[in-house]
Amino acid sequence: MIRMAFGDVVGVKSLAFDLPNRKLEVVHESDAQVLLDRLAPLNLGATLKDSAPLSATAQIPTSSSQDDADEARTLRLLLMINGVMFFLELALGLVAQSTGLIADSLDMFADAAVYGLALYAVGKAASLKVRAARVAGWLQLLLALGALAEVMRRFLFGSEPESVLMMGVGVLALAANVTCLVLISKKRDRGAHMTASYIFSANDVIANLGVIAAGVLVALTGSPYPDLIIGTIIGVVVMNGARRILQLR
Repeated sequence: MIRMAFGDVVGVKSLAFDLPNRKLEVVHESDAQVLLDRLAPLNLGATLKDSAPLSATAQIPTSSSQDDADEARTLRLLLMINGVMFFLELALGLVAQSTGLIADSLDMFADAAVYGLALYAVGKAASLKVRAARVAGWLQLLLALGALAEVMRRFLFGSEPESVLMMGVGVLALAANVTCLVLISKKRDRGAHMTASYIFSANDVIANLGVIAAGVLVALTGSPYPDLIIGTIIGVVVMNGARRILQLR
């Protein structure tokens, strides 16, 4: 999102992200305030820590075409895995009457949208990148609202989630996300977007474990509430991700 926010700012040469410490180093020729203004809508709490002239001997990082091609292949594979799991988990979630599985399928869609956008954005103008991101953001928001509405409907009118199917699909989704995690771990140092993708996949593994745990609790208690709770949590997380994408300009 930060890369797209800076996409049409003249004079930005490179971005170096330190995600664990929430730091960003920008090599640029524009006013630093312009960059801060672009970050403001993302609500990341961005502040200017330091600004200094670039040394004449400093080297601006570049990437090789072979590395870019390897990265693109990884992104295509991740897109395929998440796209297939979105449709599979959504369909089986409806059959199992599980809001947890339905919401988790939307998390798969959110990841697929990010990977698809990353591939689409290669070589495109900044305005097209932001436009594509907003389309994905609106669709993600609508799906998240639909999932939360389904949670509310099942809360009011009752549901009987199939715990065995919930756990089985949860395990399948867990295997898919662990595979994504292994694939992305090899390239997580290739840039902020790849590091972020690694973090997203790790969070997805946690969400899958939540769905499996909810299935176990449904089986033990005979209550649909564990499923409704996990569905609500995942739906809110997906909706918040859509909100941040839509704040790009």
